[in-house]
Amino acid sequence: MLLITGVALLGAWATEIGAWYLGLVQPPWKPPDWAFGPIWTALYVTTGWAGVRTWRRLEAGPDQSAFLLACLINAMLNVLWSTLYFTLRRPDWALWEGVALWLSAAWVATLMARVDRFSSFLMVPHLAWLGLAWALNLATVRLNPLTGS
Repeated sequence: MLLITGVALLGAWATEIGAWYLGLVQPPWKPPDWAFGPIWTALYVTTGWAGVRTWRRLEAGPDQSAFLLACLINAMLNVLWSTLYFTLRRPDWALWEGVALWLSAAWVATLMARVDRFSSFLMVPHLAWLGLAWALNLATVRLNPLTGS
């Protein structure tokens, strides 16, 4: 849970909803800005729960090391996305990084499924939200072709 709390705090720190972001043209289907905090909070809770359930079921050794590595990579990519998009104001770079972020979350879910199917099911909303976020990122890049300048 410490890892997921750190990711949430670093991601929030890197996310600035200021004039630049508010000036972006957004697709009409974008969820309201106020919804992102509660959605991410719920996803972090279920992801943390799934991670702890899986970790407790793994024996020390290569499987536990692989799971920890997958979780650390996913955590790093999660914070990197916020940094690219909001801090560096490069939604175009974040778009490509978002593919790696989704794949890393899928890797974590796959490792969970080997040990605890319920934990992998807890990751389904996270994967779905990352897919929606990527589609939103793509739409934003298309609607704002000079955002990376």
